[in-house]
Amino acid sequence: MSDSSGKLKLGALVALVVGSMIGGGIFSLPQNMAASAGVGAVLIGWAITAVGMLTLAFVFQTLANRKPDLDGGVYAYAKAGFGDYMGFSSAWGYWISAWLGNVGYFVLLFSTLGYFFPVFGEGNTPAAIIGASLLLWAVHFLVLRGIKEAAFINLVTTVAKVVPLVLFALICLFAFKLDIFTADIWGRGTPELGSVMNQVRNMMLVTVWVFIGIEGASIFSSRAEKRADVGKATVIGFVTVLLFLVLVNVLSLGIMTQPELAKLQNPSMAAVLEHVVGHWGAVLISVGLIISLLGALLSWVLLCAEIMFAAAKDHTMPAFLRRENANQVPANALWLTNAMVQVFLVITLFSSSTYLSLIYLATSMILVPYLWSAAYAFLLALRSETYEQALAERKKDLIIGAIALLYAIWLLYAGGVKYLLLSALLYAPGAILFAKAKREAGQPIFTNVEKLIFAAVVIGALVAAYGLYDGFLTL
Repeated sequence: MSDSSGKLKLGALVALVVGSMIGGGIFSLPQNMAASAGVGAVLIGWAITAVGMLTLAFVFQTLANRKPDLDGGVYAYAKAGFGDYMGFSSAWGYWISAWLGNVGYFVLLFSTLGYFFPVFGEGNTPAAIIGASLLLWAVHFLVLRGIKEAAFINLVTTVAKVVPLVLFALICLFAFKLDIFTADIWGRGTPELGSVMNQVRNMMLVTVWVFIGIEGASIFSSRAEKRADVGKATVIGFVTVLLFLVLVNVLSLGIMTQPELAKLQNPSMAAVLEHVVGHWGAVLISVGLIISLLGALLSWVLLCAEIMFAAAKDHTMPAFLRRENANQVPANALWLTNAMVQVFLVITLFSSSTYLSLIYLATSMILVPYLWSAAYAFLLALRSETYEQALAERKKDLIIGAIALLYAIWLLYAGGVKYLLLSALLYAPGAILFAKAKREAGQPIFTNVEKLIFAAVVIGALVAAYGLYDGFLTL
């Protein structure tokens, strides 16, 4: 699992990627997809997503191998390629995305427990928030005991959560009915879905949410036993998760019709299996989801702390986030992260609409770091940097980088202006920490170009704030 120095081996890195990618999203996939697209659009969307996300996985693999000196993954690439403020913004955006996702996980976890204990309701009742808060701090103190121990528990929960997914796929494979699957391929019977292009666009934000975590191994690159394992873990983890996601989504569409699936309550996988085998199917999936969410929470709490710590180590974030405890855990980064999760858990108590909005907001926050990583890989190949003796590889990486970059731009478009503006509202306050880090380093805060970028972010944030106040933007 890990050697005596506490370094993470390939198995642990793959588990971090799979563990952070398979959280709650896959268990709600049948309903989430059916609500936005028919069978044909789903298949087109998955084809685009598979190519786009695979090129992103290759981007992280290439950068891990070609830039072994850059620890911390996504944010380090943005900083090396596009300057300090872009690096900071990537770390900040990634961090916010990660803990917002954790808030979503807590709500979904207690919503699932609500299946057995009605007092938890949809995951945002007072009892659910108290339960979620207790669990949050239990995970917090577990992580404070050490990264290695937490990574081992993550490995165990990753194995446990894959078992119900395999069972679901096998059972649904035998129950699959082609006539249900082909009944209304283009969703014409449900005109509110819109055109096929619209359906593809709408389903693709959901696909990004279920793939967040693909960069998990690159965030922990400094703790890997072998640098080459970081890239391998990214690709192995990606292919494994893609297979599960497509199977769960496509097989469900041959069990129940698209309108039936769209009406299900989440976790919709439980209802699909219950439709085939009866009540025990729902119980099996619900238990699998609970284990899955606990494991994903652990992965994401680790990732949140690690990204802030890595950014503080090279003076992108303020020095107080560099502090480690006796177990070499970035304690201050962990306290800051979980304090934010706690605040937002309390907010969900008063705003019942926040769960899905949080998921979409978390997704749009992570698109910027993905965009900069793809752009940096493309830039390296374009400049022939690190490719002096490898012309064939350069051509291949140039094509992969270009596709990944186009995909990242398309995702920003698919997300729409609303989430871009709301992201600006969360990006703008980060400048306070950026200014603090720059002062500590005795450097001027912004370069001239960065001043223009920051001005654009502030304008976006002001528009979003006014939009929320006036009501033309909603969370």
